[in-house]
Amino acid sequence: MLKARLKPEETDRFLQPLASLGLNPIGWTLLAVLPAIAGFVMLYWHNLLFGLCFYILAGAVDLVDGAVARAMNKVTALGAFIDGVLDRYVEFLLYLGLLIYLGPILFLGARMEIWFMLLVFGSLMTTFVRAYADHRELVKDQKKLKSMGGLLERGERLALIYAGMLLAVFMGQGILELAIVVTAILANLTTLQRIASAIKYGMIRA
Repeated sequence: MLKARLKPEETDRFLQPLASLGLNPIGWTLLAVLPAIAGFVMLYWHNLLFGLCFYILAGAVDLVDGAVARAMNKVTALGAFIDGVLDRYVEFLLYLGLLIYLGPILFLGARMEIWFMLLVFGSLMTTFVRAYADHRELVKDQKKLKSMGGLLERGERLALIYAGMLLAVFMGQGILELAIVVTAILANLTTLQRIASAIKYGMIRA
């Protein structure tokens, strides 16, 4: 979940001993989905605090697979693919759970469902733009691809949402609504940044 913002050397020394449990890296990846499902159920039951706790737990478990893969010398493209795909399912479960939790309300004159649609679209497009630039060979340099960045990558998106959830426990759901709207706007601005970056790089190469 948030591991994209952490360097392996910062986490491996704490997490690699878990390789001794014998569960392979893909197994750890799959295991991280279980607390995310539990978090969705908590949000469905309108328990915001427990929902947040389970999603943070899912993020913590998700940190383990890479460390275990390196410890067992089992870093594979298949593992990275499965991890990336499941990350998106977990993120979708979070957004769907929050939509159910908040219910049919208005924010800045727009239904909350519209803001969530913008959030999901922006979240998917930030990944899609980078992947499509690579697929079409518009940006061939892998370092250039990884440095496309932008205002709000996945780690920051989740951190902002989690912060909104935590503050909402004590300050009311209005702060969570604001966090979702801000994240939706910034996610789409990040998408535009990446599109502009890919086009600029493509024009330089042309």
